[in-house]
Amino acid sequence: MNILVTGGAGYIGSHTCVALLEAGHTVIIADNLCNSKAETIDKIKEIVNQTSNENIDNQITFYKIDVTNEEAMGAIFTNHKIDGVIHFAGLKAVGESVEKPLEYYYNNIVSTMFLAKACGKYGVKKFVFSSSATVYGDNTVPFVETMKLLPTTNPYGETKAMSERILTDVVKANPDLSVALLRYFNPVGAHTSGLIGEAPNGVPNNLMPYVTQVAKGKLKQLRVFGNDYPTEDGTGVRDYIHVVDLADGHVVALDKLESGLHIYNLGTGKGTSVLQLVKAFEEANGIEVPYEIVDRRSGDIASCYADASKANDELGWIAKRGIVEMCRDAWRFEKNYKE
Repeated sequence: MNILVTGGAGYIGSHTCVALLEAGHTVIIADNLCNSKAETIDKIKEIVNQTSNENIDNQITFYKIDVTNEEAMGAIFTNHKIDGVIHFAGLKAVGESVEKPLEYYYNNIVSTMFLAKACGKYGVKKFVFSSSATVYGDNTVPFVETMKLLPTTNPYGETKAMSERILTDVVKANPDLSVALLRYFNPVGAHTSGLIGEAPNGVPNNLMPYVTQVAKGKLKQLRVFGNDYPTEDGTGVRDYIHVVDLADGHVVALDKLESGLHIYNLGTGKGTSVLQLVKAFEEANGIEVPYEIVDRRSGDIASCYADASKANDELGWIAKRGIVEMCRDAWRFEKNYKE
């Protein structure tokens, strides 16, 4: 299939492009590079060419385009026979969304609407949406797909919840459309080649790249936002999932997608606290990570982890990689990464 991947040069998108190409699909990437680099496209090709019997360079096309540019996106649908869309493109930092809500609402919601509109116009039947566990709000763990969604705690989460509602209504109006809402938890790690991984522009908003940059000496110390949560050690608990497992989940969801709306959690089903992750990183890589405890961050909740049994039952997908692999792979990428 010819798959349009918005945000395909980004962290999760690039790993999913590798998985798609390895599965025999053709990939068209649309990315404005606001939080990624064009060189990532070459690294995707390098990874897949190392294991492929034929050169896959002609199976991947890149457009530097903002997905909120409806005219430019329409040209992609005109120039390519698109069989499916995986929509990653979007601003994604919880803390930043609190500071810049209008940017988040415009970018994340408008892009979803334009893509849904294009799918209807050009006859694209498969749409996989990159959602988030933040749509559950401050709910009871583990989060399960059937539970009632509580109010989100930050604008980023609200853009995901609103996009889910938009796509739900679009499916009702277009019964032939197949939509998967993939609610995933906290992606970490990197490809085992060390060629692609999480490389945010500026100071990282996510925990693992902050840890790796402190370990590398680029940042002085890790800031741990709060140690007074009702958790085992007082720090926030999250369900960390290896990005390669997450990428595989997108490919499986796309391949098995049937008409209608389908919602899946993609997580490990296990919660790990901030300090537990720091300790695991130190033990896995033999490196000390200095940290300081600071005030809680606006928009964060105490605990968040998945019930991922539905994805296992219906898609045959399960997260295979553990915390140690996540920490080792993330550090391998950081050591190799040159800005």
